[in-house]
Amino acid sequence: MRSPYEILGVPQNASPDDIKKAYRKLAKKLHPDLNPGNKRVEQQFKEVSVAYDLLSDVDKRARFDRGEIDASGAERPDRAFYRSYAGGREGQKYQGFNVEDDSFVDDLFSNLFRQRRQERTMHLRGADVTYLAEVDFVEAAVGAKKRLTLTDGKTLDVTIPPGTEDGQTLRLKGQGMPGTGGGTPGDAYIEIKVTPHPLFTRKGTDVHMEIAVTLPEATLGATITVPTIDGPVSLKVPRGSNTGSILRLRGKGIVDRANGQRGDQYVRLKVMLPDPIDPALAEFIEKWSPHHPYSVRGSDQK
Repeated sequence: MRSPYEILGVPQNASPDDIKKAYRKLAKKLHPDLNPGNKRVEQQFKEVSVAYDLLSDVDKRARFDRGEIDASGAERPDRAFYRSYAGGREGQKYQGFNVEDDSFVDDLFSNLFRQRRQERTMHLRGADVTYLAEVDFVEAAVGAKKRLTLTDGKTLDVTIPPGTEDGQTLRLKGQGMPGTGGGTPGDAYIEIKVTPHPLFTRKGTDVHMEIAVTLPEATLGATITVPTIDGPVSLKVPRGSNTGSILRLRGKGIVDRANGQRGDQYVRLKVMLPDPIDPALAEFIEKWSPHHPYSVRGSDQK
């Protein structure tokens, strides 16, 4: 039987974090859902799960390193025998015994049979499972509940916390594969995929968007309606605004999970002319422009 360190591909002095990272990497690669019908990979997945169950338990790992249990977590018969009969009187390495003593033979076989029962009823923690959940931009920003269908056909309600980011992984304790022999179930890890929004983009906890305004709105000023992750709100466009002008909606961004504060929403204006151009506007510009020239490209771009 291979060593659990060898199965996970980590050295014997590996830290708990290194062991967990190695397990997560192998579990994703070898998960039966990603390798349907592949019995060899399924067996490897089971070996990886058993190895992680042993090495993630501080007591089990210490006992394995001392040689008291084997890679499956079962008691080694030779170690149990040693503990039962080692440690003789001073000056003697081992306590003597008489192989013809029926009580000794009964004890020996009783011990071995007990260990076999322990091996058959060994409590093994269930394997962790990983699922992918697609969440739209607003759901991730403000929080939502999603229902996932698991591989066994069961459904699972997942709470998406406000401020969830693309690629973030949520852990659902005890929602993984069931354990064996009464062992605890594994955990479910939900990897979040945030779908792009047609208007909003995220930068940290701030939301950015661009909105079109008419020439009169930009020139004379106006109050317009703009969308936010909380719903539409009114925004005042200052007189004399231009394409590229950026207005801020304070507190309309995404919640910061670290401190609970919300970011802001930044709205970039884009001035749009009527399409097709209005003849009256064109006539006005023809008369206005010769007497009011101005540059927008700089001296080196004329």
